[in-house]
Amino acid sequence: MDKFNYRSIGIIHSPFKSREGTPIQPIGATGVRAKVEIFPEYVEGLQDLEGFSHIILLYHFHLSQPYKLKVKPFLDDVERGLFATRAPARPNPIGISVVRLIQIERATLSVQDIDIIDQTPLLDIKPFVPDFDVRPVKRIGWLENKSKSADRTIDDGRFIE
Repeated sequence: MDKFNYRSIGIIHSPFKSREGTPIQPIGATGVRAKVEIFPEYVEGLQDLEGFSHIILLYHFHLSQPYKLKVKPFLDDVERGLFATRAPARPNPIGISVVRLIQIERATLSVQDIDIIDQTPLLDIKPFVPDFDVRPVKRIGWLENKSKSADRTIDDGRFIE
């Protein structure tokens, strides 16, 4: 099996100090501010990013536990296949969040609506472009009548062993 090595390009600094109590999606973190520190060797790559109101953060779930292929996701009490969920314990513990970009000051991004734990290693940044990233959706599987509660659901520790 292939192995891949990624380097962190920065560190995310948020008010969430542990998994428990952290919002499970950015919609549940509306208004929450954080700083994203970019390492000096990557700062030049921030050029032109300030023109975007939202960005996609890809990060390493550094506190992730070993994964299981069947899980009880945060918005359900029924066991589901891991890949039909957004559970943080995954074979490749990579997270993705769309956040609002407030300001860039040298090597620091000020962001809002963040659902990421403090000290999380940042893997990449991409601009969020609705014309590219938003598609009409016809079905959302088992989340059909549950997704609306994501804005008030927090990590209850179910993925901590």
